Amino acid sequence: MVQVKEFRIMMPMSLEEYGVAQTYMVLKMQRQSTNEAEGVEVLENRPFEDDAYGKGQYTSKLYRLQSKTPSWLTTLAPKDALVMKEESWNAYPRCKTVIKCPYFAKLCVTIETVHLQDNGKSENVHGLNKEQLKARQVEFIDITSPTTDYWSYAVGSSDFDFTKFKSEKTGRGPLLERWQDKCNPVMTAYKLVTINVPYWGFGCKLEQALLAAERALFVESHRNCFRWIDEWFGMTMEQLSELEEQGDCLLNQKIGKLVLLTDTKDCEPRLPDDSKTHLQQVVKT
Repeated sequence: MVQVKEFRIMMPMSLEEYGVAQTYMVLKMQRQSTNEAEGVEVLENRPFEDDAYGKGQYTSKLYRLQSKTPSWLTTLAPKDALVMKEESWNAYPRCKTVIKCPYFAKLCVTIETVHLQDNGKSENVHGLNKEQLKARQVEFIDITSPTTDYWSYAVGSSDFDFTKFKSEKTGRGPLLERWQDKCNPVMTAYKLVTINVPYWGFGCKLEQALLAAERALFVESHRNCFRWIDEWFGMTMEQLSELEEQGDCLLNQKIGKLVLLTDTKDCEPRLPDDSKTHLQQVVKT
């Protein structure tokens, strides 16, 4: 049975700020989760243009996360075979990600995201038909509530308390009850996840596991976006794009691979100014 679920994640920031926060968060979390044995390998990172999304950035990555694989899944496949390949088309504020596993050739996870400057109450932002809307489940995610299941542990969930946090640079926070209706600015990431694992006997269980894993990743990554606001606030997308390219190169050096870039540059980070100390630490780690 195909799993279809829409996650709505509200954030106390503007649409423009979220674009910066997301890029910074991805760069930092990838660096933290990669070592010589496993982690993220960037295969390709280049501009793209098509009729569906217009202009954006295409990336292709491999995720080797053997240590995070649940024990029941290792009975179906060896750990070193559980490598996920991700392709993403980022034409912010619209994005699409497709995840596949070469070992399970029929497995497919699709994540379609629309980002809007609202409080999560827009309906059918993905333009679904009646049948799709009937099959779709909707869940609102509150970033102040960390999860405690297996997958939260696997992605490295923190117990950071947003009810006691206030940003020094923006003055935002603490995030108290019903903060979504009180904060200004506020925006929402509408993430439509479709998971299909058409294998008899274990397909449904694996679909549910993948959906739980994506949910845990959505929660922790968005918690980090706001948790790290004083690190990325004030940076521009141009600055982050250069650091992202350098980060891809360093990431692959860490895992022992080469990155394919359309405009390959020296891997030594060149920061725009001394105020980017936090990101310098991220890139060099």
